[in-house]
Amino acid sequence: MAFDLYDLVNKYPSKQMMAVPLVITLIGLMIIGANFMFTGVPVNLGIDFAGGTAVTVMSDDTPEQMEAYFASYPLISIGEGLNRGNYLRFGPMSDEEFQSLSRAISARYPDAKIDQIGESFGETLQQQALIALLFSFIGMAIIVFIAFRTAIPSIAVVFAAFTDILVTVAVMDVIGLPLSLGTTAALLMLIGYSVDSDILLTTRILKRQGKLEEKLKNAFRTGFIMTTTTLSAVLALLVVSWIGGIEIIMQIAAVLLIGLLIDLMNTWMFNAGLLKWYLQSGKAAKGVNR
Repeated sequence: MAFDLYDLVNKYPSKQMMAVPLVITLIGLMIIGANFMFTGVPVNLGIDFAGGTAVTVMSDDTPEQMEAYFASYPLISIGEGLNRGNYLRFGPMSDEEFQSLSRAISARYPDAKIDQIGESFGETLQQQALIALLFSFIGMAIIVFIAFRTAIPSIAVVFAAFTDILVTVAVMDVIGLPLSLGTTAALLMLIGYSVDSDILLTTRILKRQGKLEEKLKNAFRTGFIMTTTTLSAVLALLVVSWIGGIEIIMQIAAVLLIGLLIDLMNTWMFNAGLLKWYLQSGKAAKGVNR
């Protein structure tokens, strides 16, 4: 299977290979820009960042009954779990609304667990998550440039990681998957997965001896097996968490699944195409065996 896919990708010129990821990246930018124009944020924020109230309820009530009961409050969603468990999420409220909600919950669901996150605390978490993403990305970029000491291959690795995050965020906007502490952790993991596959490709192409076609073929075989193995594990995690109603794990697995699929495209179309053009055009550093 790997060889068939390799032949399918390799038969196209470098510029055509790079064009598809670039177009998809442009579409992703447009989606994020549109989301920012309509909502004021590039990606929809979960309770962790936007603030709100989370309520865990053990009840035989249906979601429709709960929606009717809490109709006067900003109910965002109802997640169903195991053993009659339900996870209700409410948007930001004033102190008076929150007190009223607490009384309503206690009256009907006395054993419910209520967790509130204030808007100011959510904004603090937003800043910390952004700093974590920026420092992770900058640190990765510095290490990549130190490792290869050549502009084009280093830019290819950094660009692939950047577009993995960007397009994943755009897909999250489209399917309504919010940015939370869990999905932020998944985005940070994507940086590691992306760099892993891209460094494998770049190292095999630039550091090893042999013909370019053979080096691409061997790199693809190893990288494809690595990524698809991880994809299988993440897919299994997504299915198990969906069956068990574990929302945070399901969100993390969904982000990783989306990001890994995008990384396959970016690594073996854009990055491979750019490296092939780099070597075939004679711009590679002296001593690289084509």
